[in-house]
Order: sequence, then C-alpha cells, then structure tokens
Amino acid sequence: MTNHENSASYWPVLEKLPPFLQQAWENSAFRKPTEIQKQAIPPIMEGKDVLAEAPTGSGKTLAYLFPILQKIDPDKKDTQVVILASSRELVMQIHEEMQTWNAGSGISSATLIGGANMKRQLDKLKKHPRVIIGTPGRVHELIKKKKLKMHEVKTIVLDEGDQLLAPEHKATMEDIIKSTLAERQLLLFSATLPEASELEAKRLMNDPEVIRVGTENEKPAVEHGYLITDARKKVDTLKRLTVIDAFKGLVFVRDIGNLEVLAEKLRFKGLSVGVIHGDSKKEDRVKTLKAFREGKLALLLATDVAARGLDIASLRYVINYDLPNETGQYIHRAGRTGRLGSTEDGTVISLITRDDIKKLERISKEVDLDIVEKKMYKGELVDAAQY
Repeated sequence: MTNHENSASYWPVLEKLPPFLQQAWENSAFRKPTEIQKQAIPPIMEGKDVLAEAPTGSGKTLAYLFPILQKIDPDKKDTQVVILASSRELVMQIHEEMQTWNAGSGISSATLIGGANMKRQLDKLKKHPRVIIGTPGRVHELIKKKKLKMHEVKTIVLDEGDQLLAPEHKATMEDIIKSTLAERQLLLFSATLPEASELEAKRLMNDPEVIRVGTENEKPAVEHGYLITDARKKVDTLKRLTVIDAFKGLVFVRDIGNLEVLAEKLRFKGLSVGVIHGDSKKEDRVKTLKAFREGKLALLLATDVAARGLDIASLRYVINYDLPNETGQYIHRAGRTGRLGSTEDGTVISLITRDDIKKLERISKEVDLDIVEKKMYKGELVDAAQY
C-alpha cells in the first residue's frame, strides 16, 4: 500500500492546468481533491499502473479522468484511452463525467454498449474518438471485427474492476488488454477488491502502485438500520416507509422473479414503482431512471447487476428488501446513497425476519458498521431502543 507524503502539495494549481480543465474545475462543485484523487493522480500522471480501492461515492471517476485528459493528444486521430465498465449505466455515468471535464478540449469520446445499435456505434468509430467507454463484450467484439483499432491505446481503465475480473469475464478482459501495445498503462478502480481480483489484476499489470482509501478517509454521511418484520408483511413494511416525507428509495431485490412479483404487489397497493434488471431494454431503463430522478416514482426496484454504477443525485434511501448474499454487495448497495457532494444524508434500511438477524450481524461485523434496529413512529424512522 502506498501513501504519497504531503499529499496536498502535489495537487496541480489551476494556473498549471490546461485551460479546459481550469474552466471545468471552476465550474465544478469541487474545492479540493478527495483522498483517492490525492493518492491516485500522481502515479497515473507518472505513467504507472495503478490498483485502487476506495468507497463508492468517493470521487474515483475523476481520480482517473483528470490525469488521463491531461495526457491525451487531441490532434492525434486515434483512440488513446479505453475505459471498461461492468454495466450500461456505469458506462453512461462515466461518459457524462467525461463530457463535463473535456468541454472545449477537442478530446472526443464515444460509448460502446452491448445491445445497442451496431451501425450507430460503427459510425461513432469513424469519427475517431480519442476515448472509448464501453462494456467488455461489445468492445471485444469490435476489436475482433477490426473496427476498433487498439494500436495507439496508451491507457486502459477497469472501472469496478472486481466485476470485470470475475472468472466469467477473464478471457475477454485478457484479449482486450493484450490487443494493446506492451507498454500500455493499466488502471483498476473498485469499491471492493477481493484477494482473487487483486491477484488477477497484478498478473496483468506491471509493478502496480496499490492504493487503498478506507471509509475513515472519505466517510459519506450514511446511517445503517434494519426493521424486523414477518416475511408475509414485508410488502406492507416497505409501503409504510414511503409515507416518510419526501421519500425516494432504491430497493434491492434478490432476483428478477422476486422483483417482478414485488412490483406487482406494490402497484396493486397504489404505489408508483419502477423496475430495472439485467433483462430491461435500454430505452426502458433510461425512461425509468429519468422518472425516478425527477421524483415521479417513490420506489425503484433493482437487482444488484442492474444497479451497479447507478449514480442518482441526492438519493436518501437504499432499502435491502432481500439481504445480499455477500458483504461486498452490501457495500455497493449502500454506496448508492450519501455520495460525495450530495446535499442529503443517506439511510440504508434492511428489511429482515428474525431468521435473518445472524446474517445481518455477520455483515455488520465484516463491514465494521453499526447497523441499528429501527421502528416506524408517527411517520418517521426512529431508533427502536428509544421506544
């Protein structure tokens, strides 16, 4: 693990930045770099491979975009950076950030997403985007078709790298990385970095700088609690939460089957509900997320895969309708609320039966968080110990 000494001193003063980044910085909500940005930007600028773990919402995207944008040559009509992400939503989120920070730079970018129209994507490639942001399957497909040229790619970024290096994606990722020149730079960022993912990443990297920023460095204002309920009353318990003033909640459900059943039950009870899952069509996802962001839906039901990388400004509530199977999933779910720069505090509530208590206690211990029993009292969530 590497920590840069005098971390505040190396952050580039605005006068030394390219004009487009100076302007973007002045327009942004940032006034000082976050911890992951302090630690990751110098080695990236030096051309080193970087393996970084930092909490969701701590500013990881800008930690790699900022140095990458300074290194791209806009006059060179080749793809110079490829950013890979695990979901369509995360690709689009990164692309939005890219557009914010590259304004006026002449640095073009394009998204390549599985399931999207192939002809439109080929048209994008004909315009010589300097940066490609995409899902691994589609990027790999276009490399094999020789439509995406990788010979001038200097940097590859794996965003949510633990997902990208899962066994089912291993061969695809290796092929993509090997399609570039040997001296390319490889950057991996993730909220959680299991040992297996770290070992796999190091195998693909050249003496990487390993950076870990814990929640003590960038701790979002998030409260963690649980409501005990009978399994058959879970739907009613969830409905009761929606009476909280200005309630807007992202609800995690175990799988698509359970999600669809829950959505039907909630709609029957008169609630405005949206759903996103792995089989959702792109246009349906976009429409549903827009309605949720605009406050037209009280609840957005999602599976873990579908919600990976979702960035919903000022989301106050994350609800675990079903407890996650793995501790890492709890961290990713919780990271959707209380995000850096949000004006709202966040709350994570798990709806559990008494049979789930031991499982939640294990998660609490592993993530080192106090998860407190709650009750509903006069339309508000309160600590059960007080009543």
